[in-house]
Amino acid sequence: MGRLVPAVTRALDILELFLDGDGTLSAPEITRRLGLPRTTVHELVTTLAARSYLVPVPGQPGRYRLGVRTYQLGSRYAEQLDLAAEGQQVARSVAETCDETVHVAILEGADVIYIAKVDSTHAVRMVSAAGRRLPAHCTSVGKMLLASLPPEELDARLPGPGDEPLRAMTENSITSPAELREALAKIRERGIAVEERESNPDVSCVAAPVRDSTGRVVAALSISVPTIRWSGERRAELETLAAKGAAELSARLGHRGAA
Repeated sequence: MGRLVPAVTRALDILELFLDGDGTLSAPEITRRLGLPRTTVHELVTTLAARSYLVPVPGQPGRYRLGVRTYQLGSRYAEQLDLAAEGQQVARSVAETCDETVHVAILEGADVIYIAKVDSTHAVRMVSAAGRRLPAHCTSVGKMLLASLPPEELDARLPGPGDEPLRAMTENSITSPAELREALAKIRERGIAVEERESNPDVSCVAAPVRDSTGRVVAALSISVPTIRWSGERRAELETLAAKGAAELSARLGHRGAA
């Protein structure tokens, strides 16, 4: 790695201060928080403002907020993001930690589509593939995504009380729309979805939500485990790991703050 340029580092430190609080700061506040000389901060702020990375706050003399150039850079970064590619990288990292199969999936209608997958190295593992489509209500990723929908959107995707039962993939699958809604309410409270042999009689899964820069849930990350390696203790470990992996992927998509 080459030498870091102190002036550039300090300029970036200043810009990153604006990510917290109400998004406005004065030069004295920047000086105090970074511990830099007053003249250095003045020169850096003046330079950043001249390049439209900072702009004065109207009606608040001496205060600045982020300028249009930061928005343009962020927009260009967002345009280049590829959820599947980012998901594959995070899934690989999670799989290396737990040595179980990791998926990232999105919701389409009442189904989930797997857009990223990394296999376990165990001889006994889940057989699946990116691009596969499954009923959302039978999977942990699908239930996580359904639980994250606004009420009116959920109603549009699920059968009503008097409609036909939901499709079953195993004898453990939820087929009652009312029972599914109860399960989704609990998932919504916990922020974690669990599926025990509902899509595959030999596999259980845990899943956590992935959010974009607006905070909207756009995908879910799951860890799948064969029944022979599933236990209450293992489930708790994987719930924590799935939440951590989903948070990392969310951060890559620009999400900040609690999920």
